[in-house]
Formats: sequence, C-alpha cells, structure tokens
Amino acid sequence: MRTKRREIEGISLSFLDVVSCGFGALILLLVLNKVFEPIIFEETVTNLEGYLAALQEDLETIRGETRVLNREMIRKEDQQKEELQRLTELRQQFEALQARYEATTNRSRVENTIESQLAQAKQKLTDEMKKLLANFQKQQEYNQIGGIPVDSEYVIFIIDTSGSMRQFAWPLVLQKVDETLAVYPHLKGIQVMNDQGHYMFSQYTGEWIPDTPARRQAILDRLTNWNAFSQSSPEKGIATAISTFYKPGRKISLYIFGDDFNGRSINRVIDFVDRINIADENGDRLVRIHGVGFPVIFAQPAQYQASGYKYAHFMRILCERNGGTFVALNDFRLL
Repeated sequence: MRTKRREIEGISLSFLDVVSCGFGALILLLVLNKVFEPIIFEETVTNLEGYLAALQEDLETIRGETRVLNREMIRKEDQQKEELQRLTELRQQFEALQARYEATTNRSRVENTIESQLAQAKQKLTDEMKKLLANFQKQQEYNQIGGIPVDSEYVIFIIDTSGSMRQFAWPLVLQKVDETLAVYPHLKGIQVMNDQGHYMFSQYTGEWIPDTPARRQAILDRLTNWNAFSQSSPEKGIATAISTFYKPGRKISLYIFGDDFNGRSINRVIDFVDRINIADENGDRLVRIHGVGFPVIFAQPAQYQASGYKYAHFMRILCERNGGTFVALNDFRLL
C-alpha cells in the first residue's frame, strides 16, 4: 500500500512541473513579441512628434500674446507718465493761483484797514479842516500848474513862425515848448503846426505824433530850424486842429505861441472860434485854448507896438472863452 502511494505522488509532481514550465514559456514569448513589435514603436514616435509640434504652436502663441501684453504695458506706462506730468503742472498752477489769491487777500485786507483808518480820521476833522480839505480836493480835480489846467490827454502847439518870432524869441519858444511838455508826463498824442495850419512833421499830417522821449527830443530838434510862412493870425491853425483831431471823449489842449496879431478883426476871429469850438450844456468847449505871449514887439519902436497890444487883448479873450489861460511873458529873451 505504501509503495503505490509514493509512485502516484512522484508522477503528479512531475506533471505539474511540466505544465508550469509550458505556461511560463508561453508568457515569455508573448512578452518578447510585444516589446519588439515595429509597428507599435513607429506609431509611438509619430505621436510624440505631433505632440511636440502642438507644443511649439502653443509656445509661439504665448510669445505673441506676451509681445502684445508688453506693448500694452509700455503704452499704459507712457500714459501714466503723461498723467503724472499733467498732474504736476496742475499742482504748480494751483499753487501759483493760491499764492496770488493770498497776496490779493492780504492787499485787500490792508486796503480795507487803510480805508477804515482814513474814515476814522475824517470823522475827527473839524469843520474848518473839512472846508480846507474840500478846497484842496477841488483844486486837485482841476489839476492846475501855474494857473494852466493840465488835465488834457492830447496837446497841439500852434506857433507863430513869423520873422519877428524867429529872429528874437525862438530860443525862448523852444524852452517853453519843452517846459509845457514837461508838465504832461504821459500824453496820448502830440502835434505841432504853425498859425497857418502847416504841420512841422509832414509824415504826421492829420495824425498824432506818439509821445515817447525820442519823439519829444525830435520835436525840439526839428523846431530849432523850422521855418514856415506865417501871417501872425492863429485862425487857420485853430480851425485845422479842431476839425482834424477832435473826437468825442478826447481831452485836447491847444497852446498858441505868438507875439502879435495881424488879423483884421479880433471879434471876427473870436466869433469864428465860438462856432467851431462849440460849448456843451455845461459850458465846456470841445478843446481848451491856452496862449503864451512873447513881448517881442514891445522892444520895437512905439509905432510897431499896436499889434502886440492887439495880440494880448485877443488872446486874453480867446483863452477865457475857451476854458484856457493866457500867460504873458515879461521878456522874450532866454535868460
């Protein structure tokens, strides 16, 4: 019994070993066949190349988007710089305006303080002081120098260029023209003509000579050697001055320089001037007329002095009727 059991067990073990080895050999063949199969390997390589190409395309796309984003970022940085610059300028303007506002406010505060102090001072004035102040203000408004109102903005000289004036009084004429201009520091216009209405500067015919230091000096220089025909009667010069240069709103003064009057009638000339230099409802004329008398004729023999007295009488009436002043000099020589 024991011998049969051992034989059966040995046979069973050998059979199992054979079967196991056979299955192992089959599995090994299958594994070797899968690894070295060429078709599957080629498909894997192809798939990898396609994947790499897709990655390359994605990389180029990302690079393009990066460039766009960089440009956009640079543009925004530039805009930011411009906005910062504009903000800086606005801040500077604001600070300047604020400084001006503070200065104006301070000045206004000071002016208000001064006005308040002046008002308090006025309240303390006595009746006599108030009367003196009123007279002083009235004189200031009239603005006279040497009895001649100097409230005009334009001045026209009408000068007698006759032989007697040029021979005896001309240096003094230049001095009086210079002195007259000196009392008008700032004029809007000047003009110089003789008693016949002839302009000293032909280039300024019918126009105002600008008031500048150079022009004032040019007037004196030209006047030194100026010689023009004269009849010793300012009628034509006055008519030319008023008709050419008067306009509403202009404050004009005429200065007539002469030594004698050779017109036929004083009254006729005065009436003529009344008609062209008309007065308004307040009695104010279009222009003021002042006169300066040079006593050249009174140094001549008595038979020649009548025209000198006539000129003085004529100018006194003419200036009085036309809001001006007549000044008679006591000598025709330059001292």
